[in-house]
Amino acid sequence: METKYYNDAIIGNKEMTVSFSKTGELLRLFNQAPDYKQFFEFFHVGVKVNDSANIYLHNDVNNMYKQYYLDGTNVLVTEIVNTYFNLKITQIDFVLLKENVLIRRYKFENKNNIDLDLRFSAYSKLFTNINNDACGFVKNDTLLQYTHDYTVCSFAKENITSYQINNSSESFMGGTVEGKDYIGMSPDSSIAYDLGSLKPGEEIVFNLYIHVSNNQEKNLLNDLDVEIERFRKIDLKKELEDTKKYWRKFLKDHSTIDFKNDDKMKKIYDRTILLFPLLINDTTGGISAGVESDEYKTKCGRYSYCWPRDAAFITEAFDEVNMTKETDKFYKTFCKMTQNRDGGWEQRFYTDGRLAPCWGYQIDETASVVFGVYRHYEKTKNIKFLKDTVKMCENAIDFIDEYVKDILEEKFQMKKSYDLWEEYEGISFYSMCAIYGAYNAILKIYKEVKSEFANNRLRIESMEKRKSVVEKRIRAVKEYILKTFYDESKKSFVRNNDDKRIDISILGGVVPFEVITPKEKKFTTTIERMNMILRTYTGGYIRYEDDRYNGGYNPWVIATLWMANYYLESGEKKKAKECFEFVVKSASEHGLLGEQVNNETMQPSWIIGLTWSHAMFVIVINKLASMGMI
Repeated sequence: METKYYNDAIIGNKEMTVSFSKTGELLRLFNQAPDYKQFFEFFHVGVKVNDSANIYLHNDVNNMYKQYYLDGTNVLVTEIVNTYFNLKITQIDFVLLKENVLIRRYKFENKNNIDLDLRFSAYSKLFTNINNDACGFVKNDTLLQYTHDYTVCSFAKENITSYQINNSSESFMGGTVEGKDYIGMSPDSSIAYDLGSLKPGEEIVFNLYIHVSNNQEKNLLNDLDVEIERFRKIDLKKELEDTKKYWRKFLKDHSTIDFKNDDKMKKIYDRTILLFPLLINDTTGGISAGVESDEYKTKCGRYSYCWPRDAAFITEAFDEVNMTKETDKFYKTFCKMTQNRDGGWEQRFYTDGRLAPCWGYQIDETASVVFGVYRHYEKTKNIKFLKDTVKMCENAIDFIDEYVKDILEEKFQMKKSYDLWEEYEGISFYSMCAIYGAYNAILKIYKEVKSEFANNRLRIESMEKRKSVVEKRIRAVKEYILKTFYDESKKSFVRNNDDKRIDISILGGVVPFEVITPKEKKFTTTIERMNMILRTYTGGYIRYEDDRYNGGYNPWVIATLWMANYYLESGEKKKAKECFEFVVKSASEHGLLGEQVNNETMQPSWIIGLTWSHAMFVIVINKLASMGMI
């Protein structure tokens, strides 16, 4: 697969998540869940006009592009004008609401003064390996690209004019797709449709369907034909209207801020709400950190997994936009199914709850879940939710307690924990603050649920015993944090005692974990040092001094919003607004936020549509709104 680092636009439904380039190329299609499986290594489309070679729709020197979402929806429009032939192509991509079918709707308009004869072709390749051998098969005017488990179906209502199963690359680009084999051992194949001749001023609409079928549910040879014929009979005009109505209602139901102006700030906010459901596993409640951008790990360890720690921030944002049911499912389903018997959580998971590739554990992952459970309760006041999750939280506290005892008693027998950036192994300021937050949360949980167990004497005694231990631990942890991580020579808290770097995650001591008050002298001097070391000339913040991730010295959206959040806690509204406005300026044209920001272009420089970035945006903008600053 060629490197495709930027998912410029994202659409989908509860089963399918699809990403595109800014020129409308289909980059990735996930089915089942937002992180697994991804099917296409590539999916190219082109049009042959009269006697020309194939015009690759998404990368041609004569093409001009304009892309936008239909207002308030997850329907993507890419306008392509081929200036050589004066041919306008309007591509509309949307996913059906109740079926895992992507519709690629093309309207061709002849703006020329001569007739244009059109031939449309699609050339796609599935991921393949020794245990996932992909083959091509044309049947019933459908290209079936199949593996042992799944079949990807590409078809239209019109008949396929020609196809090529094997050795299709050169013929696709030449616009002469044809072959004798109807079935073959090739992961890449192409199909073509004659669309007829367009006179000047005429237009024609062509719909391409892409469906993923589970071979255990639908037999490739006998059942799939019936399914495809059912799809062909769907009224796509009605489906498009229904899709627009659905997303506009979804947006309306989850918008909690009344914007005075229809500006970029609102555009980011709306796009955030529309993005969130595309990254949730509807069955388990698992939340993907983003649509994958680096399958071959050329720059990172991959992104499309669920980190419990990230999700604790994300679920807080869910609650702010009235997605409380989604938060419920994350904690009550996903967290319960992924918790280890020892009470902890591993580093990251697939959104279906299976363990993803990891390289160590992070104690703040476990602490964040307990903290997040109480945060959710604060929003909903749903005592049943708290009662349903208290045992899970107690198990997590037991795991955390072993870690804390190991540190406080200086035994150092447990495995070392990674910090939240997953680079440093050892004892870190942020992780200890997260533990403090978890201890504080379980004490509050006990206070709330005690009456629910009034008739269970043994349960009450058990809770009181745990509470007594936690109260001692929380005091010891706070003392440890204040004593261990303050560097007198720097007049600043440091992230750990090995490299003693200044790190934006030190803000966690104030927000969200409230170990330290925002105006405490030792913390205000820390903020001064952060501004000297972490603030870039454009006004954004890097994560930590000498941060070299992915090229280095790019501000991070979450770091900058974290600082905005701190300033709101400390009452420095002007500084908070400056940080927030930096992030607003850095959003993509569609209102998507990246992980990082390019200082020179002020555009996302890595991972567009990062869920954590959008979550922090929601958290901060809701605070601004509550203060009358929006």
